[in-house]
Amino acid sequence: MIGVASIAVTVGAGALMTVADRHTFPSIGSGLWWAIQTTTTVGYGDNVPVSVAGRLIAALVMVFGIGFLTVITAAITSTFVSRSRLDSGSDTATRADEQLRHLDERLERIEAAVSGSSGLEPRASSAGAPTAEQFSEISMRLERIEAALTRSS
Repeated sequence: MIGVASIAVTVGAGALMTVADRHTFPSIGSGLWWAIQTTTTVGYGDNVPVSVAGRLIAALVMVFGIGFLTVITAAITSTFVSRSRLDSGSDTATRADEQLRHLDERLERIEAAVSGSSGLEPRASSAGAPTAEQFSEISMRLERIEAALTRSS
């Protein structure tokens, strides 16, 4: 859609410039050459409108060209950013899941070692993505282990 609009504005501006500033742009080809330069913001300066109508058309085409390039740049940047977020988001979740499993395994070993003297029972590890509940459970388990170690010493 953006490409179609860009081509339409470029061709239309080239033809319109030939009509509005006939002295500087005597042919459709010279008008199109100017419109392509202006829309793409290259602007060599070899063809410049001199009439008021030509300059108004030029101003509109310049604004359109800058807007077009901005939209294209934003779309490309947005694609890169969303891709980066997807990649880093899955890595973070995987690392957190691995850390939670590792902590859970360590707690089970500690609870098993302490269970003889404190009456603590090891718990089954929970699968799935780590949640705030799981971290809270680990914290409570650590508190019980600390209490059992304090009582036994």
